Amino acid sequence: MAQKVREIMTSAPVAVGTRTAVSEVAHRMRDENIGAVLVAEGDELRGLVTDRDLVVRVLAEDKNPADTTVQSACSPELVTVTPDDEVGRAVQLMREHSLRRLPVVEGRTPVGIVALGDLAIERDPESALGDISAAAPNQ
Repeated sequence: MAQKVREIMTSAPVAVGTRTAVSEVAHRMRDENIGAVLVAEGDELRGLVTDRDLVVRVLAEDKNPADTTVQSACSPELVTVTPDDEVGRAVQLMREHSLRRLPVVEGRTPVGIVALGDLAIERDPESALGDISAAAPNQ
């Protein structure tokens, strides 16, 4: 039987509201040692923001992180999977759209996230990417 996304996804991903300040999101990323945060309005997924988005869309544009909302920095056009999708579908979508992370949703409600590192650990743990992804985070 094919492996399902729910078996490898990170459950309960960090999510913030659309009006959250970019500076607060950056602090959450630092404190939780993560590189992506889901953006939601109520229970509905509205976007995904990465550490790179913060640099390119806020800092490089000389915007004030305390006055800039995450809604203006996130990627609103999302490619998603469901917990019951096969892992192969996640791999296909990541390849097709050149993505490193995929939000996992039930309806429009975010329930998890699948990262390239999750796939590397699961599919090829002895590879360089799998080995790096499984290592303890830097402090």
